[in-house]
Amino acid sequence: MRGPGRWWRRKTTPEKVETYTRWSFHSFAMVELATVGLTVAPVGARLGGLLLLMVAAHSAVCLVTVSRALDWTRGRRPQPVRLLWTVAAVTIAVTATAFGIVEHGPDGESVDGAAGGAVGVALIVGVGIIALGIRQRRHVFAVVGGFAAGAWIVQVAGGSPADTAFLAAAMVLMGGGLIAFTAVISVWLLNIVYELDEARETRTRLAVAEERLRFGRDLHDVMGRNLAVIALKSELAVQLAQRGRPEAVAQMVEVQRLAHESQREVREVVRGYREADLGTELAGAQGVLAAAGIDCTVSGATAAGLPVAVQSALGWVVREAATNVLRHGDARRCAVRLRVVEGCVVLSVENDGVVTEAENGLSGASSSSGSSASSGSSASSGSGLAGLRERLAEIDGTLEAGPAERGLFRLTAEIPLPSPAAPSGPAAPSGTASIAAVRSVSEVAP
Repeated sequence: MRGPGRWWRRKTTPEKVETYTRWSFHSFAMVELATVGLTVAPVGARLGGLLLLMVAAHSAVCLVTVSRALDWTRGRRPQPVRLLWTVAAVTIAVTATAFGIVEHGPDGESVDGAAGGAVGVALIVGVGIIALGIRQRRHVFAVVGGFAAGAWIVQVAGGSPADTAFLAAAMVLMGGGLIAFTAVISVWLLNIVYELDEARETRTRLAVAEERLRFGRDLHDVMGRNLAVIALKSELAVQLAQRGRPEAVAQMVEVQRLAHESQREVREVVRGYREADLGTELAGAQGVLAAAGIDCTVSGATAAGLPVAVQSALGWVVREAATNVLRHGDARRCAVRLRVVEGCVVLSVENDGVVTEAENGLSGASSSSGSSASSGSSASSGSGLAGLRERLAEIDGTLEAGPAERGLFRLTAEIPLPSPAAPSGPAAPSGTASIAAVRSVSEVAP
């Protein structure tokens, strides 16, 4: 994209607003110089040239101050304190020169009008430019009021009538106050635009981070149980091979199949199409735990009538609970119960074999089902339950995990149902380790 406006089109929105603000205040200084240049002719070449030169110096100082003040507002430079005092000094010098011309220059209303115009423009523009470099609003009010009071004092000291002095002070107060208000509002809007742009960038980064967390959570949920099954079957294959039994080959073939299945599931997670089927997960968890020598019972309502979203969320809960029962503690019994109570579906998983703090140095929550960080769980289990809580929170569900009575550990997930009569949708493929694979482990286990 070429052309004279290319430099403008390449700017971001905050940069465009900043450029507009910068050149708007630059234009005030240029208007000051043009206004005095058009009205200074009646004063005479000598005095008029002196007044025009001083106004040009005032405009130049204002131009530099605008740039430095806006840079200071954006945190790129220190506050231009010396330039602010310079603008005030040059403004006072222009005012004193104009009053001197009125007192000692040529007589005539045109001369008085030209000098008065130079004084008014210089004071008004000077006050507005100084306001750009001041952060405290009360200081801005003090500058505007001080210049207005100074104009009144100079008028009265020069012998002007009281009403004329008051009118001049009122003009400086209103004109300078208007420019100062414009400066304050412009800086405020400029900062808001930059903050909104930063907030948008932050929101984008948070969205990316949230997606990374989702991917990590799903990857943990998908791979955790599959790797546990692979490890279990590999250990079984080693034991069979050491005993010279031919079933070891079949077990390793099954491990290979599970590895390919896990690879496919990871691809599904990446695509974002992964859903867990509660019925398949319950059957799979029962088979995996039974293969590991853990008596697992599943009771309560069936998953057939539950909405797809609820089944998927509870399927992840069952998977995480079964994985942690395998990895932590020394469980011998595990009970899974599914209930529908007062418009809510409640899934509870209880197991024994909780390791006490004296035995493991950890809380009982971390021994069997990997409770949350508050219970001293391991990093992996804590990450799994944190991911489950996030997943359940998306459908207004809750998750509680902790030690129960008689040395048990209980994990309870509760999800409100959108409608008691809500039909269940088609169940998505679970992609978990097949039940047949689990049963094969049980059949050949020594």
